[in-house]
Amino acid sequence: MKFRYWSRDLKFTHPFTISKGTKTHQPTFIVELEFNGIKGYGEAPAITYYNIPVEKMIADLESKRSMVEKFAFTDPERYWHYLHHLFPQNSFLVCALDMASWDIWGKLKKMPLYKIWKNNPVDIPLTDFTIGIDNPDKMISKMGERPWPIYKIKLGTREDLELIKTLRQSSSAVFRVDANAGWKLEDAYKIIPVLKELEVELVEQPLAKDDWEGMNKLREFSPIPLIADEACVAETDVEKCKGFFHGINIKLTKCGGITPAKRMLEKAKSLGMKIMLGCMNESTIGTAAMIHLAPEANYLDADGPILLEEDIASGLEYNFGRVMLKDAPGLGIQVNL
Repeated sequence: MKFRYWSRDLKFTHPFTISKGTKTHQPTFIVELEFNGIKGYGEAPAITYYNIPVEKMIADLESKRSMVEKFAFTDPERYWHYLHHLFPQNSFLVCALDMASWDIWGKLKKMPLYKIWKNNPVDIPLTDFTIGIDNPDKMISKMGERPWPIYKIKLGTREDLELIKTLRQSSSAVFRVDANAGWKLEDAYKIIPVLKELEVELVEQPLAKDDWEGMNKLREFSPIPLIADEACVAETDVEKCKGFFHGINIKLTKCGGITPAKRMLEKAKSLGMKIMLGCMNESTIGTAAMIHLAPEANYLDADGPILLEEDIASGLEYNFGRVMLKDAPGLGIQVNL
């Protein structure tokens, strides 16, 4: 194995605001692995509240350079286990390397990953398009700029109820709400029945990630599905969320890549839980990896590339909620760095 990497700050079309703060650019780490002349690509965005900046990914990778490059690659799953033990505190870096190894694997097999996994791209759910927190006029304007069948509405302020009511007056699209752990239990008791009246499809992470007592009460109360996000990071969290949420949001970056995400999909299905595949504002590189898994999900949040003013790869096509993959080996993308 040989590797190269890049750090990029990808600019958003609009400032992106959630309950945890605002950003205008998405810092991201891109890695290229080369095995016997075949190159594969992976990505991991830096998310402030997970405390893994791009600089840490680079420092950790450089500290184990010889061990990464000397590994005798045979298949991605074996490689992931090696990386998982090599970088036990850096799932973001493991994700990028794992993703790149799967890209190589598909190119070695001369098949797109979805074909290797026997997934049918016809079964890819429609993706939502995220509307970050802003004043109502600007949020309505953003919806007007991007007519879409499903919107994910970021909430987590004192004006949530008035905001969602105003947005509903301007759109008949499917709404999903993401509170990003921004509510207290008493807030959720007041807000969720109104969301039901406004035909909101689901709510992501309504309470703090460690408020299991509150989630136990809220799951029994809620008339709409509640999906774990910050409360479901790693594989061990899937079973932990059973009984507290109706489903989980699997994100490749936070769980450590494609390899553990596949196991999380299988576990959630066995527990009868709903599955969302979600993004963390990745470019086309990281998003493509998720799309190959998407036929196995109930809900899809894969709007990262279309939230960005600039992208660093091509290979995905978006058409009114539908995401289309190319019939090309591996991730099926072209990287432009």
